[in-house]
Amino acid sequence: MEITDAVGPSLICVLALCAVLGDAFLPFLPSGTLVILAVLRVSETSGSPLLLAVGVAVASFLGDLLLLNLARRGAPAVHRRLARRPKLAASVERVARTLEGVTSRTAAAMVIVARFVPAGRTVLDLAVGHSSGRPRTYLRWSALAAVVWAAYIVSLGWLNSHWFDTVWLSFAVSCAAATAISSAIARVVRRRRRALAV
Repeated sequence: MEITDAVGPSLICVLALCAVLGDAFLPFLPSGTLVILAVLRVSETSGSPLLLAVGVAVASFLGDLLLLNLARRGAPAVHRRLARRPKLAASVERVARTLEGVTSRTAAAMVIVARFVPAGRTVLDLAVGHSSGRPRTYLRWSALAAVVWAAYIVSLGWLNSHWFDTVWLSFAVSCAAATAISSAIARVVRRRRRALAV
């Protein structure tokens, strides 16, 4: 039995979209993995990967919007989470300070890159939510980042579904590639942060 046979295409797409929406709050959710699985399932049933990509982009943007609004309103759940996780709180504070002194182009790059770094969008949403500035410009970049990430992750699954004959191999290669790319970007970000701190 192929790995996608156990779950219908509609259900796996709904699960993927819920994970993309939710991983702004819970970065450990396997949103990228579920999107790749949804792409493979949609490809098997002659569905539209483009429609799935639109759904992923919308879910990603809505997740940012929800967390940003919760942070701006000082939701108790957000404060409790930051109080329990000092490393997260320190990261949020550092990113908030960085955002205050950057150009619009640099801010856009930060927002897009954050999508590819584990927990990056969570830290960024919280940082913007706790900043004194108005988030309108950030939301524009967030929408762009959502489109870029959706196009990337859906294309990754779609290309591998055409390159390999079996679903399990397409799935394995897609997930491995996504993990390798995210890890590489995270390493570059850490190096750059260290260089700026010196």
